[in-house]
Amino acid sequence: MRRSTLCLLVTTLLSTIPVHAVELGIDVLQNNNFDLLKGKRVGLVTNQTGVNSAGEKTRMILKKHVHLVALYTPEHGLDGTEKAGVEVRSRRDPLTGLTAYSLYGDTRKPTPRMLEGIDVLVYDMQDIGCRSYTYISTMGKCLEACAELGKEFVVLDRPNPLGGNRVEGQGIDSKWISFVGQFPIPYVHGLTVGELALMANSKGWMGPKADLRVVKMRGWSRSMTWPMTGLHWVPPSPNIPNELSPSYYVISGVVGELAGGLDQALFSPRAFQVLGAHWMKPRMASYLQSKCPGITVTSTSTPSGPGVMFHVDPRGGGNLAACSLYTLAECDRESHGLIFSQSSRSKLNLFYKVYGSDSIRKDLASRGPDRIVASWNANLEAFRRARDPFLLYQ
Repeated sequence: MRRSTLCLLVTTLLSTIPVHAVELGIDVLQNNNFDLLKGKRVGLVTNQTGVNSAGEKTRMILKKHVHLVALYTPEHGLDGTEKAGVEVRSRRDPLTGLTAYSLYGDTRKPTPRMLEGIDVLVYDMQDIGCRSYTYISTMGKCLEACAELGKEFVVLDRPNPLGGNRVEGQGIDSKWISFVGQFPIPYVHGLTVGELALMANSKGWMGPKADLRVVKMRGWSRSMTWPMTGLHWVPPSPNIPNELSPSYYVISGVVGELAGGLDQALFSPRAFQVLGAHWMKPRMASYLQSKCPGITVTSTSTPSGPGVMFHVDPRGGGNLAACSLYTLAECDRESHGLIFSQSSRSKLNLFYKVYGSDSIRKDLASRGPDRIVASWNANLEAFRRARDPFLLYQ
């Protein structure tokens, strides 16, 4: 499919999607005159995605209206420009003049020294709805630190860009819990970050319970994917450039942790949407199309060789995690196991942490992808029941 035709198709699809005005947690906090923060020394966990619905930076809003004393930043840094996995330095924020303490450097968890000058820690960053995206791990570590030090923790809620009904994928074995898989949840969890904070706090996943409050959104419902919200998309990291990128990250992000010369069009508008390699065959697109109903898969070419391109319905069709598993299985088959055999120990360990288990190679050989996908169902249903008490939106 020519790029111009694809752009026209996406534009047409987007134009048919009903758009609703959603008020973010920061909007609601503003409308309530910052009542939760008055008279308190405030710390803010944020980055470039921390903006209100008008695009104003949360840190500038809080600096003007409350006693904001410190900032805390995740992977990719305060501006979201650092590459994945690269440590971030603490630094002075030129906009507010405050110290921006790194939570992706010497520590992933705020230290007592970092928090000693605050009464309440506020979290305002955009998540993408996937277990392996580290912003929710940062939230979990902040929840843990606040519980241990007796600090209040406030989450300014934001939409799950994949919607709130999508619950898909592999769970996580306890031995593979890490910063790229902090919580015992399915790969696609269908929770807002506020709902996840409530669930983690109640279940004790991060230790003792914290004094937690969630500022709910107004106007968001579980059926909404990002294009339906009417909100402007701010890329949360360099390879999540647009509002459909979270879907493509779910499909191809896992296999990209392995070796084999895979090309994912990173640092381009098509990041994670494209997957190519010198060993790929044209038949891969038709095979994946047969296994991924609701997701269009077409053949393409990449600098690394033949490839496939995924096209996700902006309204939320298809099973993204299942498509990811079929993609992984087919890459394993077409590469004759090269994606695993040429992966270093460190690459394999990171893959297992992201996927959630080290049984996948054995499972692919003994059961195949159809049975693996079917085996997820019991855990997914149990998780849906377990999350029900913490859902804030219909």
